[in-house]
Amino acid sequence: MSTPVPPVAPVHPVTRTHHGDEVVDRYEWLRAKEDADVIAHLEAENAYTAQRTAHLAGLRERIFDEIKGRTLETDLSVPTRQGDWWYYGRTVEGQQYGIHCRAPLASPDDWTPPLLTPGEPVPGEIVLLDGNVEATGHEFFSLGSFDVSTDGARLLYGVDVAGDERYTLRVRDLTTGEDLADVVENTSSGACFSPDGRFVVYTTVDDAWRPDTVWLHEVGTDADDDARLFHEPDERYWVGAGFTRSERYLVIEVGSSITSEEYLVPASDLRAEPRSIWPRREGVEYSATHAIVGGEDVLYVLHNENALDFELVRVSATDPGGARTVVLPHVPGRRLLDVSAFRDWAVVSYRREGLARMGILEYASGSVRELAFEEELYTAGASGNPEWAPPVVRLGYGSFVTPGTVYDYVVATGEFLLRKRQPVLGGYDPAEYGQRREWATASDGTRVPVSLVWKRSFGDPPGESHDGASGGAARPVHLYGYGSYEHSIEPGFSVARLSMLDRGVVFAIAHVRGGGELGRQWYEDGKLRHKRNTFTDFVAVASHLVATGTTTPSLLVAEGGSAGGLLMGAVANLAPELFAGILADVPFVDALTTILDPSLPLTVIEWDEWGDPLHDADVYAYMKSYSPYENVRDGVRYPRILAVTSLNDTRVYYVEPAKWVARLREVGADALLKCEMVAGHGGVSGRYNSWHQRAFELAWLLDVLGLTDA
Repeated sequence: MSTPVPPVAPVHPVTRTHHGDEVVDRYEWLRAKEDADVIAHLEAENAYTAQRTAHLAGLRERIFDEIKGRTLETDLSVPTRQGDWWYYGRTVEGQQYGIHCRAPLASPDDWTPPLLTPGEPVPGEIVLLDGNVEATGHEFFSLGSFDVSTDGARLLYGVDVAGDERYTLRVRDLTTGEDLADVVENTSSGACFSPDGRFVVYTTVDDAWRPDTVWLHEVGTDADDDARLFHEPDERYWVGAGFTRSERYLVIEVGSSITSEEYLVPASDLRAEPRSIWPRREGVEYSATHAIVGGEDVLYVLHNENALDFELVRVSATDPGGARTVVLPHVPGRRLLDVSAFRDWAVVSYRREGLARMGILEYASGSVRELAFEEELYTAGASGNPEWAPPVVRLGYGSFVTPGTVYDYVVATGEFLLRKRQPVLGGYDPAEYGQRREWATASDGTRVPVSLVWKRSFGDPPGESHDGASGGAARPVHLYGYGSYEHSIEPGFSVARLSMLDRGVVFAIAHVRGGGELGRQWYEDGKLRHKRNTFTDFVAVASHLVATGTTTPSLLVAEGGSAGGLLMGAVANLAPELFAGILADVPFVDALTTILDPSLPLTVIEWDEWGDPLHDADVYAYMKSYSPYENVRDGVRYPRILAVTSLNDTRVYYVEPAKWVARLREVGADALLKCEMVAGHGGVSGRYNSWHQRAFELAWLLDVLGLTDA
């Protein structure tokens, strides 16, 4: 059999000049998405990748079967109470998408969700929306809005069938099951009904894909007559809107990466002029939640004015600019994340010592009762709590070794009521797996947390263990990283990951600066003119894993997606000798070109995260020093690289990895490109399609590690 020959992208030089610096870009022509030559090149790349990975077909199928075999395909979610109904989702074996359902409460005092048995009928069940039916005839299907009116009579849903995150809104009469005539095109995600069900509030985006306008649609009227409630002209800011849990107010949120402002509109008069809670101030972020304390309308406002890790104050809802009562003062290292108000108490979410935590805020005393969990590494948070006055808080819990678990926490007694733990078929036993946290030392002396999970039968990986001991043979390691937007990578469970762990691979997360794991300063130290810390931290973690004997460069593969894909491209240039392979998913690898062009989607918004190279020569020079595409070097032995992208991705254009791979090939790198021709930023849609995609990626990683026979 002949050796596959990689496609060679033709060179069509384009010159750009900024701040006196002239750059010749040989592959910018690949940006012309509608050009037949571009599509032909992408298809050639896909064909080459298919040839190069054909020998992995059996392994891919085995991994897919493992994922499928561990998953209870016909299953139900834990019902959530809202109004007179329990709402839940079904999955059915052989079907790609979920089915959204509801069943009636047993009584108004019914707070115990019914125990549902997979495959069994539910008394009184009504199917609200079957994703499999809605997806018929479409290669891609995604729900961007899903809301039921307070009275339970109507469903609002938004559908994207292209992957470009522009949704068509429709309204369904839940009595008849028929859709009304209402159709609103090209909306953003997150539309919702007004409390009385008479109106729909939704947002639209501008040409740069920035949500910039809030609209009011009256059900039963033509969308052309919709009223514009709010418009944000500043290109640095996005907008969003939603109703408070109390249903007293519509909150319009305006935000950038560093500044925010919120407006209140009475739910009883949605055409009223929005009223700013606090005037916008550059560099000040805040968010508000409405509560009623002692009969008074109040707002609990989380803010970072002179409080790096945020402070919580209470103000009058009628005079939010007036006196502030400090509820939770700023404590360095305790990053307050969110406050969610209910009638009798609030749930507070925060980070401390690298873990997400949560507690119950008592209105009268202002004290917080933290919820305690037993595992060293875990993730926990409130979710699925639409009701205003519940006796319980629904929360999700999990860890690297504990599958996703749903609890109802009884606020009055502190009791945890286990509602469901994600079933993992095939005899999964969490005791067979270990997890721990280590600390690597960065070049500037900063300690960087590293999380590890492994299967114990292969032996504990060398390195710093809890008793200080170390030893054992080097292990193959799959190292993941992100490090942007203050996004924290939590210790969560993954069924697909078991296919790696069960073959002896150690999975590790480098919690690098730019993320939010250790508070706001951790984020600040990995953005703008400190962005290089994100990359050097990841290199330091890789070096730590090698130095402690956990792994060797020939047994180390790395993965990151989106902004984490930028991280992958950067470390490939900085320390190619440390890695055997790098998987870059929808990678932001042509960052400078993108951030220089304000006409591209989301670019101006991104200036707060990366800097503005268009108008600032120093920012330009700094970004050029690390942007992966700009810094591919001759004479470097790069690790094997797989870049995965989507043609319709509106967040990171396919052209970035396409150009990057073409440039890597110029210097002799073994680089593959896989472009999904019908998908978005999150990849393909449908659970079986997603499993196939993940099996493809994991098989490639195992091939790099030499574990294809395992």
